[in-house]
Amino acid sequence: MIERYTLPEMGRVWSDEHKYELWCRVETLVLEAHAAAGRVPAEVVPPVRDAPPPTPERVAEIEETTQHDVIAFLTAWADNTEPRSAAAYVHHGMTSSDLLDTALAVQLTEATDLLLGRLDRLVAVLRDHALAHRDTIRVGRTHGVHAEPDVWGHRVADLAFAAARSRDRLRAARGRVGVVAISGAVGTYSLVDPSVEAAVAAALDLTPADASTQVVLRDSISEWVACLAIVATVCETVALEVRHGQRTEVRELSEAFGSGQKGSSAMPHKKNPIRSERIAGLARVVRAAVVPVMEGIPLWHERDISHSSTERVFLPDAAVTTDYLLHLTTGLVEGLVVDAGRMRANLESTGGLIYTSAVLLELVEGGASREDAYALVQSAAMETWTSGTPFRETLRGRAKDAGVDLDEARLDDICRPERYVAALGPLFDRVAALA
Repeated sequence: MIERYTLPEMGRVWSDEHKYELWCRVETLVLEAHAAAGRVPAEVVPPVRDAPPPTPERVAEIEETTQHDVIAFLTAWADNTEPRSAAAYVHHGMTSSDLLDTALAVQLTEATDLLLGRLDRLVAVLRDHALAHRDTIRVGRTHGVHAEPDVWGHRVADLAFAAARSRDRLRAARGRVGVVAISGAVGTYSLVDPSVEAAVAAALDLTPADASTQVVLRDSISEWVACLAIVATVCETVALEVRHGQRTEVRELSEAFGSGQKGSSAMPHKKNPIRSERIAGLARVVRAAVVPVMEGIPLWHERDISHSSTERVFLPDAAVTTDYLLHLTTGLVEGLVVDAGRMRANLESTGGLIYTSAVLLELVEGGASREDAYALVQSAAMETWTSGTPFRETLRGRAKDAGVDLDEARLDDICRPERYVAALGPLFDRVAALA
């Protein structure tokens, strides 16, 4: 991912420098396990442990000749080992994927921990915003059309729970990608004892793979990427709500607009939802990773390396982009401007049409058939749409024509927006309990 969208901590996880540090760590742990079991001389361990990781530049230089990244790494690291002869026991009984998949598991869990921290923050921000607006009346919309009265906090609560579920999915996926495979050329432990794999897993606080045939099957990594795609899409859902709310015709929500900020190079009046639009665009990048990574599950026989190049691109990009999306979305909610007055004005803008569902039920409970009640209320509503006459007036006229008596005091109670949200207390109790 380009530097513009890369935050430092996540960028470090996927840097070449860190990757080679992890490769050194994995190889050292394997060597230590071999030495503890008496399979290699104990005296080779300290020189290898003390050898500094090779630089990415040196590995790349050697790879120009070897055309093999792991061999290039091992050669460059051996050059840093004193005495160099100790390096002869590095990579003992291993195959390249033992190193690659185990180090990748560490990167995936490190990246996940950063993402889980950001998700915790987003859940908290959404929770607090929802609670702050549990009484902020607005109109609910379906198909983009006014429906019934609601509160802004209800919509935000829905998003808070979605973020929490996304966090829980990712936490579960962390355990499935955090696996160690040190099992040799085709995963049969022919040249490396299973105890080595167990020792490395314990040292890394991971778990041994259930099975590996040189590579770990990519179903769990695919699940992990799919979890990131869901996280990204939840972020986009938050952003889409803001984008709709910031439209001039709606004007209920707006992104924070800083001093000196400019909205357009041509139109000085513009205040555009640029953060929300950036979130929408970058969510597409994360979703785009799902299919290519999933196609790494079926490989030729037990293993080819067609997954490798795909993962070099998409795993870092998906993690870095999701990290940035969470950062953007949390900031969006923290700085969100809510215009409660405009929300109330929009709610009242249709002249009371938002109360038709309750009026319908009131007529039915008064003895009318549902068909007759629906026809009466709809005809009054359509007249309000076309004429702009308030719904209560058109309803009185249509009821009079149909010989239906209206209880005006009862209608006064029905046509109060607060009546529609009176049952939301338990929902906000659940929101308050979100951790």
